[in-house]
Amino acid sequence: MPKRSKSSQRWLQRQKKDPYTRKAIEQGLASRAHFKLEQLDKKFKLLGGKMRVLELGAAPGGWTHYLAERVQRVIACDLLPMEIPTDVEFLQLDITSDEFVTAMDAIIKDDQLDLVLSDMAPNISGIRAADQAASMYLVELATECAHKYLKPGGNLVVKMFQGEGVDEWVSERRQEFKRVQLVKPDASRKDSREIYGVAINARIKGKISSSV
Repeated sequence: MPKRSKSSQRWLQRQKKDPYTRKAIEQGLASRAHFKLEQLDKKFKLLGGKMRVLELGAAPGGWTHYLAERVQRVIACDLLPMEIPTDVEFLQLDITSDEFVTAMDAIIKDDQLDLVLSDMAPNISGIRAADQAASMYLVELATECAHKYLKPGGNLVVKMFQGEGVDEWVSERRQEFKRVQLVKPDASRKDSREIYGVAINARIKGKISSSV
C-alpha cells in the first residue's frame, strides 16, 4: 500500500476526531452534511409538509435523505452518481446544460418550488482568490435557479466561502427577500471558511438578479 502524504494523514486524523463525522457513521448517514441541514432547518424552519425542493450539489446524499423524510417532493441534482432515496427525482446533469433546463421544465411544468438548496462547492485549488471566485460562481448559478423556479414566498439556501463577493450577494438578495442572513452551522468545521447564505420569503418571482 502506498504511503499516505502528510496532508492525507492530517485529514484522516481530523475525520477521526470530528464528532459529527463519528455521529454520521454511528447513525449510518451518507455524510456529516446531514447535521448542517438539520441545524439550518431548525433555525429557519425551512422544511415540512407538501413542499417542493430543488437540491443542487446533492452527492453523496447527506442532505437528500434528510429532505426525503420531510417534504413531499425532492429534485436532487449532481454531476456525480449517488444512492437515491425512494421517490426522489435525481438528475445527474450539469446545471448549466440545456439538458438540465429541459429536464427541470419537464418535471416542474407549471409548479413552482418552495425551496432551492445548494451545497455545491468547487474543487479546491489552494489558490484562495481562484477558489473564492469559483465558489461565488456556483452561488450565482444556484441563485439563477431560484430566479427561474422559486415561487413568491419561497426560500433560498446556498453554501459559499467567506470572502469577496459575499457582501454583494447579501446586498442583492435583501432587495428580493424579506430576510437574508449568513450562518455557520455548528456542524461546519471551525477552521473552514464555509458559510451558508439563507434568503427567506422571496418578494416577487422574476426579480432575482445575477452578478455573473
